[in-house]
Amino acid sequence: MAKESMKAREIKRQKLVDRYAVKREKLKTDGDYVGLSRLPRNSNPIRLHNRCKLTGRPKGYMRQFGLSRITFREMASAGLIPGIKKASW
Repeated sequence: MAKESMKAREIKRQKLVDRYAVKREKLKTDGDYVGLSRLPRNSNPIRLHNRCKLTGRPKGYMRQFGLSRITFREMASAGLIPGIKKASW
């Protein structure tokens, strides 16, 4: 389980990315790199981390499902993910 402060930091970064997305795109198309450098650093989408939707775990993230590998395995074993069969884990 991720710390609540880490989850809150990611949410804050996501809000900044959403707020400055249009402005960032316009500055990029104009080639104004000085203007880009004046934007907040956390408004860059590169700074976002993928985290498990249920536990907030940043490592072992499976992008297709939005879950960490551990949560995915638990849910697949319980039959909660349709179309996934336990082969040999």
